Amino acid sequence: MIHLFNDLTFQNSAANDSLLICEDALIVLSKMKDNSVDLIFADPPYNIGKDFGNDSDKWLNQDAYLKWCYCWIDACFRVLKDTGTFYLMNATQNMSYLDVYIQAHYHIINHIVWTYDSSGMQSKTKFGSLYEPILMTNKSAKSSYTFNDSAILVEAPTGAQRNLIDYRKTPPAPYNHQKIPGNVWQFPRVRYRMNEYENPPSQKPEALLERIILASSNEGDVVLDPFSGTFSTAAVAKRLGRKVIGIEVNPEFYKIGLRRVNDIEVFNGETLIKEKVRKTKNKSKNDHLTQ
Repeated sequence: MIHLFNDLTFQNSAANDSLLICEDALIVLSKMKDNSVDLIFADPPYNIGKDFGNDSDKWLNQDAYLKWCYCWIDACFRVLKDTGTFYLMNATQNMSYLDVYIQAHYHIINHIVWTYDSSGMQSKTKFGSLYEPILMTNKSAKSSYTFNDSAILVEAPTGAQRNLIDYRKTPPAPYNHQKIPGNVWQFPRVRYRMNEYENPPSQKPEALLERIILASSNEGDVVLDPFSGTFSTAAVAKRLGRKVIGIEVNPEFYKIGLRRVNDIEVFNGETLIKEKVRKTKNKSKNDHLTQ
C-alpha cells in the first residue's frame, strides 16, 4: 500500500496488507494520494480532557479544536474515493458543528446512534449520557457507495403467531426473521474483562467496527483509520480481508498496533506484551494482568 503515498518517510510497519504509521494524522494524510481509500473510520480525540498519555486531547478552546477537525475532515475527503464512505465519531457537544460543516461541503448519508448500557457513577444533576453519535458520510449526494445489506442482517422478532400447520398440504414459507439494522445500534462498551480490551481510553467495540466494515467495504478494499488508538479498526479490517492503513501519533499506542495487527513480538529491543490496567479507580487485587 506504499503506492498510495507520495512520500513515506515516517516510521511505519508494513505486513500482510496492513500499513501502520506512527505520526500526526494531518502530516500523513498530506502525503497520501487523492481518491485512494475505500472506507475511513475516524474516532479523533474529543477535546474533553481524556488521558491519552500526552496532550493530544487538549485544545486552547472549542474554536481551535473545531478548526483542527475541519482540517482533518477535508484531508480525509480528499483521499477518499468518489465511491467511498467516511464514518466519524465525536462527543455530542462537538458533533452538531461537524454535522453542519459536512452538510455544507459534502454529504451525510446517515445519522447513527451508538447506545450502550449504564455503568459506573452517573450525574446527580442531569440525565446521564448513554450514547455516542456517528456520522455516515460520502463526497456528494450524487456519489454511489458500497452498502452490503446482506452482510449485516440482524434478527428481527416479529411477534407473529402461527396456527397449527397441516403438513398434508404445502407447508407455508417461514417467517423472515432478519432485517437491516436501523440507525440506533446497541453494542456494549469494551470492558476490562473482555479479550479485546486494551489500556488506552475510548476504545470502540469490535462488533461496532465489524458492522461498519462489512456494510461499507469489500474484501481487498483499503480501510483507513487516522486516529487508530488501540488499532481495533485495523485488527477487524484485517480479519475481514481488507487492506489497512492505521495512523497513530502516540508511540506507546503504536506498539499496540504492532503487536495486535502485525504480530510483532519485539520492537526496538522491547518485548511487546499485552498488559491490562483498569481505567477506573475501582480496582481489585486482580486488576493488573499480563497476557
